[in-house]
Amino acid sequence: MDDFDAHHTRERRLIMAPSTSSVITLNINGEKYTLPVDHRTTLLDALREHLDLTGTKKGCDQGQCGACTVLLDGRRTVSCLQLAVAAEGRDVTTIEGVADGDRLHPVQQAFLDLDGYQCGYCTPGQICSALAVIEEHAAGWPSAVTADVRPEAGPPPLTADEIRERMSGNLCRCGAYVSIVQAVAQAAEVQATGTEEAVA
Repeated sequence: MDDFDAHHTRERRLIMAPSTSSVITLNINGEKYTLPVDHRTTLLDALREHLDLTGTKKGCDQGQCGACTVLLDGRRTVSCLQLAVAAEGRDVTTIEGVADGDRLHPVQQAFLDLDGYQCGYCTPGQICSALAVIEEHAAGWPSAVTADVRPEAGPPPLTADEIRERMSGNLCRCGAYVSIVQAVAQAAEVQATGTEEAVA
């Protein structure tokens, strides 16, 4: 093989080599972010390392503790197991997008009122999970502890057992679980009635 053939063989190999990165656009908290990412980049790392949205925390990095929970199209997901490229074109909500300006979301307010905040590391994931829990329950989705799952039975009462089961993907050693259960119950009532006075 002469130099000409060797050069063109090497060039074809480069052209045929699979690309390992892409430029993607993520819709996060209502804003669009365009960024180049390696295909192996998790959504968690894209948020924290590429976009400086550090409210979402990296805990176990194995999908077991829930500290990195965000909402993807309104459903909770552990962002350490979600590839950033797979989130393109979908709506991502992080803890930075929960409050309405200076006005806390009812879930955040309930956590504050009832001392549901933990050390702060796990709290963003807990808040995002709680948002989804309330929506899932209001939509009538059963959980593993729902006694009657027949559609005609309607949504089960949002009992402490229901909240504990639905929040069980978020683990923490701080021991504030009792307060978190109360906070989720209060926030669910506020959202259902539309008034904060309803739980005063």
